[in-house]
Amino acid sequence: MTIAALESLSFGLGRMAEAAAETGHRLCLLTGDRSVYRHELATLPSGALTVVEVDTHDPRATRRALAEVPSLAGLINTTDTWSEVGATLAAEFGLPGPDPEAVRLLRDKRRVREALHARGMSRSSAVAVPSGPEAAGAVLREVGLPAVLKDSAGTSSRNVWIVHDEEALHRALAECGRASLMGTLFAEAFLAGPLYSAETISWEGATRLLGVLSRQTSRENVVREEAAAFPVALPVEERAGIEAWVGRVLAASGHRDGFAHVEFILTARGPELVEVNRRIGGALVGEVLCRTLGTNVYTAMMEVALGRRPRLLDAPLYADGPAYGFVLVYADRPGVLKGWHGLDELAAFPGSVEWYPTREPGETLAHVGDQRGCTGIVLAAAATAELAQHRAWSAAVRVRPVVAGTP
Repeated sequence: MTIAALESLSFGLGRMAEAAAETGHRLCLLTGDRSVYRHELATLPSGALTVVEVDTHDPRATRRALAEVPSLAGLINTTDTWSEVGATLAAEFGLPGPDPEAVRLLRDKRRVREALHARGMSRSSAVAVPSGPEAAGAVLREVGLPAVLKDSAGTSSRNVWIVHDEEALHRALAECGRASLMGTLFAEAFLAGPLYSAETISWEGATRLLGVLSRQTSRENVVREEAAAFPVALPVEERAGIEAWVGRVLAASGHRDGFAHVEFILTARGPELVEVNRRIGGALVGEVLCRTLGTNVYTAMMEVALGRRPRLLDAPLYADGPAYGFVLVYADRPGVLKGWHGLDELAAFPGSVEWYPTREPGETLAHVGDQRGCTGIVLAAAATAELAQHRAWSAAVRVRPVVAGTP
């Protein structure tokens, strides 16, 4: 029997293959670009999974490829981009999976904000930004400043602008006009406070908080994720409050089963939603969950795909595991990646520092303002998330991507 993965996050394939085997199944990856997974595929033993190359942006071709998977028992998807088509295909093939309409809601950040605002769970409403000269006036009138402009279907922090004054608003709107949006532009109120994400697992509407991840973004008006650490040490009452809050948010958003990665701002008045992603966290979030909790959390992903209650929902978690911090290493300008300076220095730093490349020499870097400009990730361990973050940051500043030419 086979569990198929319709594309995947860059990291986690090895854990997924092991988890599929644990449930008595084989993993098959359907992908349009296997180079995205070069690090994972290079470290996996031969035959650990099957890779089927197909244009996954073509629904017909994907459907045909899926129909040829032997003894198909489940379909998983850990990306935002393919979440809707994944849910639709699971329903067509009679496989366990989420309600496609619920997935469509979660992929629309504006609709999620409106749904929560209507239920009194978000102080901010979502305002569609019209095109043309009336756009700035609509944002000032309906939302005010500071504000956040977003692509309703954006991923990887692309097309997110924080505007604090009218000059920045007009500049952001001009950039929006040149950007390729996956959805439509909308505006919401800026939330003051540190950014976190709640990592959860759900089954039939019951949700368990696995932990909270700290998140650091750039100081630029265009948001770029820089670093993260897990698990954040929270007072018992505050953690319980966040767990209850995120359960209500997921229920209102229509998410009932599987992992969720819920980004929020911890404001002076409590948690406020940034966005909901119906998947395990990206970058190295899945890896640090496995290491800190002392279990392969991807087994729960396979169980949900097979229509089984995930044991992770009830299992005792290893509370004394190490904490981890990781830092994304970006190129400082577009061009052709030639390599990195400083990788040979990482072993000298505390925290059992590891390097996870996301690009390889010879690749062209056309964008450096969002995650597309990330060339690799530095991971470090410590007794607490705070110390792990310090260790990862100190090591990451020694890694310098070498970029030549122009894209």
